[in-house]
Amino acid sequence: MRRRSTTLTEQELEIMKIVWERETATVRDVYETLLARRKVAYTTVMTMMKILEQKKYLKKNQADRAFVYRPAQPKGQVIGAMVRDFVNRVFNGSAEPLLVHLVEEHNLSREDLEEIARLRRKP
Repeated sequence: MRRRSTTLTEQELEIMKIVWERETATVRDVYETLLARRKVAYTTVMTMMKILEQKKYLKKNQADRAFVYRPAQPKGQVIGAMVRDFVNRVFNGSAEPLLVHLVEEHNLSREDLEEIARLRRKP
């Protein structure tokens, strides 16, 4: 049996971004936000938020008749872990090939490159 991944899927990350932005949200809040962007079923959003709770990305509390969800981890911590996982899987733990790829393939501006250099010099 395959172990369930703790990494966020594209849809889970989309939900987390909404919850991080709002700080707290019900399933209906997330559903309505997603519905404004694309067609989605309420039950799908509810299931995905339960999965995010099981993966320890969301916590929930009962408020009146609805559950209110909040992030269990800060956005920066989750994104940092996702980047580390990506670098480990794709570049064998070395960030240098990732930076080379970004510079060569994504036409970074002079300002972007100067900012990278500035950050690298930062203690």
